[in-house]
Amino acid sequence: MSSESSDNLKQIAGFSKLSKRDKISWLAKNFLYANPVDVFKEFAEYWHDNIEAQKLLDGFSENTLTNFPVPFGIAPNFLINGKFYAVPMVTEESSVVAAASNAAKYWSDRGGFKSIVVSTTKVGQVHFIYKGNREKLFRFFNDIKPELIVGVKPITTNMEKRGGGVLDMELIDFSEQEDNYYQLRATFETVDSMGANFINSCLEEFGKILQEKIEQSVIFNDSEKDVEIVMCILSNYTPECLVKSYVQCDIKDLGTFSGGAMSAREFADKFARAVNIARIDPYRATTHNKGIMNGIDSVVIATGNDFRAVESCAHTYACRDGQYRSLSKAIVDDKTFYFELELPIAIGTVGGLTSLHPLAKRSLELLGNPNARELMEIICTVGLAQNFAAVRSLTTTGIQAGHMKMHLTNILAQFKATEREEIEAKSFFADRLVSVSAVREFLEKLRNSSSFNLNQSIG
Repeated sequence: MSSESSDNLKQIAGFSKLSKRDKISWLAKNFLYANPVDVFKEFAEYWHDNIEAQKLLDGFSENTLTNFPVPFGIAPNFLINGKFYAVPMVTEESSVVAAASNAAKYWSDRGGFKSIVVSTTKVGQVHFIYKGNREKLFRFFNDIKPELIVGVKPITTNMEKRGGGVLDMELIDFSEQEDNYYQLRATFETVDSMGANFINSCLEEFGKILQEKIEQSVIFNDSEKDVEIVMCILSNYTPECLVKSYVQCDIKDLGTFSGGAMSAREFADKFARAVNIARIDPYRATTHNKGIMNGIDSVVIATGNDFRAVESCAHTYACRDGQYRSLSKAIVDDKTFYFELELPIAIGTVGGLTSLHPLAKRSLELLGNPNARELMEIICTVGLAQNFAAVRSLTTTGIQAGHMKMHLTNILAQFKATEREEIEAKSFFADRLVSVSAVREFLEKLRNSSSFNLNQSIG
């Protein structure tokens, strides 16, 4: 069979209409080159035993074959604004939950975290092409702006009853960057919902009303009435949906580090310098902020929110002055240590997966069924705790020692270690540097000779 005819087998019509078994069989034959029965068993192993629960999960996406389990963990001892939380975190990365928990316990003994929501405004845009006179368009917009807001009342009535709705809108001229391109930028309050569907519905209606009003207006000539709506869509950049978390204590209360070798003052100065480096160097800032998002994404996922939207917004905010910078900042003076994280987080506690996914609902229950503002504070605080733990490790023991200790379990699983071998390995590496090669060597010697003196043989 020619390569061309073989490749044709990899194209399929109606894939979405196939049963799970037939989807898996086709993939096994054309892409995995494996026994379809074996592949089916592997995928089916992760199906939910409860048929209704699996049906619910399948409905979250398309062409689903199975579930992809990710650990659901808890970081306890978070004292935020005087209230203790046990925070649910969903992540596959070793040490994230442990680091957050460690930082939470550390700061709970020093007054805890403080957090405040600065604002909760979200943004949507109507992008359109207008080829007429600029001044005429702006005068027209100012006249019909109230009509645009009134025109979406059928959509906004319920949201307004909950304290939300359309806040304002403005007309922006981008015609110097893109010929004849203008934008209606609207701001919204969506209270406890993420509000994506609400915002997008309002925007599409704004676009229709704008076209109709221009078509009906006598101030525009025929060529000016040919307005093209390019798209109507919310923006995931929400710089006015802002939350700030911080910790603060006397430097002397920080304690000592590296087994007493580093004083509180030395630690505070080194920590602040490390954070400042991330504010001036984009290479360091990228990894620094990734650490922050390790914590934030974990809670966002656990509560059924959109971590991709939160990620993209945070990274855009990090370069709002034209250079990518650290999202956190540290200030140290003669007496006080202060560490802060400020970023936009647009999330919800009602609607979407927050109401559908059983574990998302349980996560919110664990947190005391917070409203959106309280959840913003919790999420931001976890990001700050994660960042504190990472920078503390970097400036004291180094990141690898702690990270590889946490990674030891994964390495042992990779080598299919038995329960006895895991116990032996964790004891052996309690005061030794963990690496893949060191664990491999340890297991080989353990398996080859039960009487072998490991402590003498492995340096």
